[in-house]
Amino acid sequence: MTWGNFTSPHILSLIIAFFLNIGLYFFIRFKSKQFQTVILTSLSFLGLLAIIYNLVMWNSPLEYLPLHLCSLNAIILPFAIISKNDKLGNLLILWSLGALVALVINNAAADFKLISFTFFFYYFPHVFECGIPLIMLKLGFFNLDKKYIKSTLLITLISYTLIHFVNIGLNEYFIKYNLLDYKGDIIQVNYMFSYYPDNPLLKLFYKVIPYRYWYMLLAVPIIILYLLLIYYLSYLIKKIKM
Repeated sequence: MTWGNFTSPHILSLIIAFFLNIGLYFFIRFKSKQFQTVILTSLSFLGLLAIIYNLVMWNSPLEYLPLHLCSLNAIILPFAIISKNDKLGNLLILWSLGALVALVINNAAADFKLISFTFFFYYFPHVFECGIPLIMLKLGFFNLDKKYIKSTLLITLISYTLIHFVNIGLNEYFIKYNLLDYKGDIIQVNYMFSYYPDNPLLKLFYKVIPYRYWYMLLAVPIIILYLLLIYYLSYLIKKIKM
């Protein structure tokens, strides 16, 4: 059975993802900070294992470099848990949204068989990359502060821009040396989707601005609104508790 896109298995997997994170929160809620750190760090390593799996499994590491947003999330997450750094924590509140989108809009993974390592190393890392930053926030691993909106946007935009140039360099290299994928087509990478849209939401962006790199900047106003909403809700919750 394959995962599918908004099929019964897909919808059920989203429900399971929600309750996995809820269950994780209540399991460690009243434990010591050290215990919480060990459990969250251990689960965060799933993302790093997924990166290694993809680099090794498909015999084409240049196509599976950890340069998508969720891979960057996976790399930073263990450091954020251990350091309890406010800037990293606030950054991951945004980047965790990317993991959620990857679970919901799963076009690239819809044909994965449910009982397979391919599915395991896609689904579970994304589940915890989405949930752990929110659990960390709830457990007081970092402080949510609107002053970090600028650093969050800056780090995200710099990462996106640098990775776009990586896409350009790699794709020119593949064309120059006629490097082919398993289908016999010239390899072309699309890290952080800067080259072309590959899901319905990004295709809407591309219709408005049909240019590589630039079309994804339409996400910036959405990101700002999302962050402002998160910080405003946090402010309201603190005000109610006072």
